[in-house]
Amino acid sequence: MAKTAIITGSSRGIGAAIAKRLAKDGCNIVINDVSQEVLDTAGAEVAAACREFGVRAECYAADVSDYAQCEAMVKWVKEQFGTVDVLVNNAGITRDGLMVRMDEDVYDMVIRINQKSVFNMTKLCAAIMMRQKSGRIVNLASVAGLYGNPGQMNYSASKGAVIAMTKTTAKEFGSRGITCNAVAPGFIQTPMTDKLTDEQKNAMLQMIAMKRYGQPEEVASVVSFLCSDDASYVTGQVIEISGGLSM
Repeated sequence: MAKTAIITGSSRGIGAAIAKRLAKDGCNIVINDVSQEVLDTAGAEVAAACREFGVRAECYAADVSDYAQCEAMVKWVKEQFGTVDVLVNNAGITRDGLMVRMDEDVYDMVIRINQKSVFNMTKLCAAIMMRQKSGRIVNLASVAGLYGNPGQMNYSASKGAVIAMTKTTAKEFGSRGITCNAVAPGFIQTPMTDKLTDEQKNAMLQMIAMKRYGQPEEVASVVSFLCSDDASYVTGQVIEISGGLSM
């Protein structure tokens, strides 16, 4: 029976690339976004691309920072697909600004969406995976969570927390056949990074050893490995995908 993968925030960008790659790997796909309108357009396009690989692909609108909405989505997936084998916690936002000027509600919003969503979805999906005695969880962290980044106190804090949550999840569920790993992308060409100024983009490019930006598909290929049987003895790890940004 085909495995079922839930990818949060997967109507575009890195999430969409991961959905398509896991579909190519033979997984049934659940595409998630907070907006039904976005799912009806961009999400539908991702679902259609996934179906070309002969798998089932469905869209589900839910705010993954809200536990009740996550609970409803996971219940629906279990009823519709029978299993939840793969969870990719990809949903995330940025609301950048220097710490001294950052409003509390802006800080809280990023923490809630980027970090609380990982708790919500992992708790709910892991309960199913434990009964199956198997599962793959991959969290999208960031180089900002490893090294910090000026103007991203909220984002860096959320992604640093995701890394710590990854390691804790790996330790708690490893004996049940569930692995949990994280990937930490650097500068990847996505709608989110397109919002940066040319000055910011050029400054980042100078710090990258490979002197180019990464593509969403390059992140998706690493996620694919971590979700595969080939990664059965890999857990609690953080894999940086940055073209040598940290060297």
